[in-house]
Amino acid sequence: MKRKRSTEIFSLSFLDVICCGFGAIILLFVITMGKKTTEVTNLRIALERIIQQRMLQINEYDIAIEETSILVKMEDTKEKDKKIVEEDLDAVIAKLQEQINDKEFSKDKFVTDIEDLEEELAARQTDPEIEQKPERNTPVGVSVESNHIAFVIDTSGSMRDPNTRLVWGYVIQKFEETLESYPEVKGIQLLDANGRFIVGGRSMGSAWMKDNKETRDYMVRALRLYQYDSESNPVPGVAQAIRRLANPKDEEMKMGIYVFGDEFTGKSEPVLNTLDKLNKGKDGERLAVINAIGFPNLIRSTLSLSQSGLKFANLMRELTYEHGGAFVALERESLKARSREIDERFPAPIPRREPRMPSIIFGPGGRGIYGP
Repeated sequence: MKRKRSTEIFSLSFLDVICCGFGAIILLFVITMGKKTTEVTNLRIALERIIQQRMLQINEYDIAIEETSILVKMEDTKEKDKKIVEEDLDAVIAKLQEQINDKEFSKDKFVTDIEDLEEELAARQTDPEIEQKPERNTPVGVSVESNHIAFVIDTSGSMRDPNTRLVWGYVIQKFEETLESYPEVKGIQLLDANGRFIVGGRSMGSAWMKDNKETRDYMVRALRLYQYDSESNPVPGVAQAIRRLANPKDEEMKMGIYVFGDEFTGKSEPVLNTLDKLNKGKDGERLAVINAIGFPNLIRSTLSLSQSGLKFANLMRELTYEHGGAFVALERESLKARSREIDERFPAPIPRREPRMPSIIFGPGGRGIYGP
């Protein structure tokens, strides 16, 4: 009887099979890893090419940006150059326009001079329009009923002594005489032809100054020392006096304006129309009486008034007539003596001393601004 052979699971044959299987798997793994390495290498090469292409594009973009910046700067430069050219052209145009205006002004002045010559010729052929009245101690023919007096004085070159540049002595003398014709008033004020307040300064301008000897002495000296030249046109000063000083609500106010001057270079009609509207209250009555005193500073060798002097006289004659006042044209004979008297009182150069400022100032409504 044969003995049965026992079967072993992990026999040599089984181990051979297992080893072969593991070897096959390892071989497959090695083969597979070789292919993956090739693919990775190819991908890396492709990525490097893509990166190089992108870097080239970035460089191109940087170059394009730089070129665009240069173009923008060039455009800005062109724009600035354009603005400079435009400004230069505007300046040239403005200069040409100014020259045109000067030519037009010269033309108008030439036409005005012709008209003035015609008026002067007509005046020589007829009775004189200005009556040269003898001077007295009070303004001849001028009403003294006003209780508030404002003076508008031309302080241009023709109203000054060319040697000292001070206001003519006879102008100061006439100013004092006019003040003396009003022994007592409620308020006085002094302006130049441009409408600037000669006394008081900015803090006290557009206010009436209380009348007393101290105030009058200060005003006389301030006018003599006044250093600012005004235009030869009293109209702005008259308008300023009416606007700032007249008070329609004050029923007791009787305002009078005195114009001191010697010439006028504008046209009369617009002036008369403007002051006619300005110097009217709600009831149509005049807010102020306007008087004028003409000085014969502009005299020709023929002893006749100059064109601007004749225009001033004609304007003041009509203006004072329409506004209830009077126009007085002074003679030249006694003016030199008056100037000598003032020069002795206020020699040139005038001693350096500050006149005392009047202490009581009050506005159009009568309310005090500065106390004593």
